[in-house]
Amino acid sequence: MKKIEHIGIAVKDIESANDLYAQLLGEKPYKQEEVEREGVMTSFFKVGPNKIELLEATKPDSPIAKFIEKRGEGIHHIAFEVEDIKAEMKRLKDEGFRLLSEEPKKGADNKMVAFVHPKSAHGVLVELCETITK
Repeated sequence: MKKIEHIGIAVKDIESANDLYAQLLGEKPYKQEEVEREGVMTSFFKVGPNKIELLEATKPDSPIAKFIEKRGEGIHHIAFEVEDIKAEMKRLKDEGFRLLSEEPKKGADNKMVAFVHPKSAHGVLVELCETITK
């Protein structure tokens, strides 16, 4: 793992959250993007070398909607940048971590992503991110 890539925060209303984080960070989001397959609208802020990702559900049965219903708004996941996502997934699986999928998926912000189940990481949802270069 190379670095913390971003911290994901689940929110009920992305527009009001954008306003609040713009005030807090002194910067507007640099990107807003829908990931229709996952039923989520995302918004990204740069904070030094790191990023904050806000996530709003666009479907009532999406993972973000379920998270907010169960736990309320707040930190949803921590993402780490990796050089080779498939190799990192294999390494973690070999180490005994439970992954949420067998293959990485296209995510927001030009990334391939995969997740480590929170039960494998002391209650923290861990996202692996590889930048798509092709």
